[in-house]
Amino acid sequence: MLRSRKTVEGPERAPHRAMYKAMGLTDEEIARPFVGVSHSGNEATPCNIHLGRLAEYAKAGVRDANGTARIFATIAVSDGIAMGHEGMKASLISREVIADSIELMVHAHQYDALVCIAGCDKSLPGSMMAMARLNIPSAFVYGGTMVPGYHDGRYLTIQDVFEAVGAYTKGTITLQELMEIENHACPSAGSCAGMYTANTMASISEALGLALPGSASPSAEDRRRADAVYSTGRAVMQLLELGIKARDILTFEAFENAIAVLNAVGGSTNAVLHLLAIAREAGVRLTYDDFERIRARTPHIADMRPGGSYVMYELDKVGGVPVIMKELLKHGLLHGDALTVTGRSVKENLENITTEPDGRIVRRVEDAIHREGTIRILRGTLAPDGAVVKVAGIKATMFRGRARVFDGEEEAFQAISKGRIVEGDAVVIRYEGPRGGPGMREMLAVTAAIVGQGLGEHVALITDGRFSGATRGLMIGHVAPEAAVGGPIALVEDGDGISVDVEHGRLDVELSREELEARRRRWRAKDQAYRHGVFAKYAMLVRSSAEGAVTNPAV
Repeated sequence: MLRSRKTVEGPERAPHRAMYKAMGLTDEEIARPFVGVSHSGNEATPCNIHLGRLAEYAKAGVRDANGTARIFATIAVSDGIAMGHEGMKASLISREVIADSIELMVHAHQYDALVCIAGCDKSLPGSMMAMARLNIPSAFVYGGTMVPGYHDGRYLTIQDVFEAVGAYTKGTITLQELMEIENHACPSAGSCAGMYTANTMASISEALGLALPGSASPSAEDRRRADAVYSTGRAVMQLLELGIKARDILTFEAFENAIAVLNAVGGSTNAVLHLLAIAREAGVRLTYDDFERIRARTPHIADMRPGGSYVMYELDKVGGVPVIMKELLKHGLLHGDALTVTGRSVKENLENITTEPDGRIVRRVEDAIHREGTIRILRGTLAPDGAVVKVAGIKATMFRGRARVFDGEEEAFQAISKGRIVEGDAVVIRYEGPRGGPGMREMLAVTAAIVGQGLGEHVALITDGRFSGATRGLMIGHVAPEAAVGGPIALVEDGDGISVDVEHGRLDVELSREELEARRRRWRAKDQAYRHGVFAKYAMLVRSSAEGAVTNPAV
């Protein structure tokens, strides 16, 4: 029996049917399966501004496959606009609220199946977490990337604007040049153009099998985007007919496929956090060890910004994510038998893909950019439970420097802006972890300022917070345990030696065990800045970044 029937069948459900009829539904439409269509559309961000319109295409797809769709909205934070100030503390927390709100809507109305449409960074994993948690027939579809801006002979993205701020503070560009970059970087609706977090998670949605093949790369305003959303509405009805639920797709092998694609495209470090969270919701045990094992065997074959040269719009022109997946599958680097939302396997989906790697944007495995993948897990005396770094675009894999310690992002940004960070510094930003922030802020303003000042290859940044997918350079985040719970990062002092060995996966503070223990005995926890509301609740519930920074107590 369909879940929704308990809300509309029988004389006692006349009031419920009356409510549906007030919205224009007929008895025939009420008799069909109900499909929730979630979208994160709003006017907070260009990533999501068009999603309400796209939801109508999903509704049409469901209708044409003999279902009845009910559209509802969830929230979405603009990471770009929240960046660089206290507002960024809301970003990761919004992922949990998105998952919770979708769960509540589907549970309250007992929808039989679910389509999720998302655009900005946290709305993608938040939607996929809800799908895993609800475990009903579900399909995901991305709202699409922004086309890159163009100015002075080159493509521009939001990354260029943040880095131009650093260049302006250093005096290497003028205010007029900064404004020209600002005015040309973001020309349309859609998510930020490079292989930043949104485009990374869109690529991963195909690899997980939750999204239709080829649906990740068309831009937001391309006609194929509407077609993909319509087809997703039809696809979810087929899943309902076949009885295929989200967790039938979200197997351990599906997550291994996702990690392989993450490394092959040089994707965002945030994907580590999000895959851990989605896996927990799906009941799949995924750990940092799995990320390292798969990274070591997966070549980096897509030359994507920020570590590389190209944007999602250009990847789409050469065939999109299926070309990457087929190249990996050909070399035994994907599980071809993993089930997907088409009702077919990964291998079956890719059989009709005839496009080959172009050799420039997507390379063959034999001509990989890097022999091993780009997302590296580091451990050591500074990060016993792990830390995450993206090696795409990094020239130096070893670093030794002196600690410059800041208890928060604002202090660090001021020091960088005033030229107080110099070559050889290891910038340590702490109390920005999941609990300590709370909310584990991204720090694109800080990292872009470092790069914009020409220090990207000469300093390291280490934090228990996060980085934007647009971050590049030796930027190490997700340090665990975090400072707020007394992790070693809380014990570092100005001038301490910090060493990074990416090749061997090490992140260490050069202190004896005895000195660390002495400092630990003197350490006292900071008072929580937020004592009520969503930030206080999040700080109370959230787990370590090494566990995906989830708040669900049942996982």
